Amino acid sequence: MRCEMEIRKATVNDIKEIKNLMEHLGYPTTIEQMKKRFNNIESSPDYHTLLASYDDKIVGMIGLVKGYYYELDGLYVRIVALVVDSNHRNKGIGKQLLKEAEIWAKKIGATGIGLNSGNRPERINAHKFYKSSGYAEKSVGFAKRLI
Repeated sequence: MRCEMEIRKATVNDIKEIKNLMEHLGYPTTIEQMKKRFNNIESSPDYHTLLASYDDKIVGMIGLVKGYYYELDGLYVRIVALVVDSNHRNKGIGKQLLKEAEIWAKKIGATGIGLNSGNRPERINAHKFYKSSGYAEKSVGFAKRLI
């Protein structure tokens, strides 16, 4: 039996699946919260959300945002969310989502693409995946909660 993978743009009809994927990423949320977040994201032309389905089941997502360099001419794309359902990892789904993200980035004229990934033990495999996909460890990220 051959399994079919498809990558497509996310829509508001995918809220339940996106919510479930956020939980796989370690961010529990409700359908209402995800609907509100997704509506905000979808209202901005600088965001692009892709979903991966495997055998007609949504099992992966990548969220992208276009940004402009201060230090260089041009623009870049930032991967702000990438997740594959833990039951469907190591099947090439994440690799295909990254490939589609890079295609979109080139299409809109981006000269670079980047991401941040948490410094937690459970992210070690993700870090290996990014490195094997051609992403270089380049900076240290900092965050501060304002609420």
